[in-house]
Amino acid sequence: MTEQVTIDDFLKLDIRVGRIVKAEEFPEARRPAYKLQVDFGGEIGVKKSSAQITVLYKPEELVGRLVMAVVNFPPRQIGPVMSEILVLGFSDKDGHISLAAPDHEVPIGGRLH
Repeated sequence: MTEQVTIDDFLKLDIRVGRIVKAEEFPEARRPAYKLQVDFGGEIGVKKSSAQITVLYKPEELVGRLVMAVVNFPPRQIGPVMSEILVLGFSDKDGHISLAAPDHEVPIGGRLH
């Protein structure tokens, strides 16, 4: 278990739901990854990221899919890509990432409560 945090710590994270609008191979990445563009709607818009999800997903399966992401981290350079968000997921028993997403259709840009 990690250090306990307060509700105020949690509220500092802006976790939103977005829809993947573009997913493509990222051959320059050190570990296999995709370059993603995720639409969070009017207030936030489309943001770029990379994700090491190549084992469980194909790029064409990702487009249109809802995902959850932290949208208020500072941008981070990942090779030639400036990652603007952190797409969230969980490791399976083999360490492969499974994306975190709502299990029903919800409006993009919605904040995690």
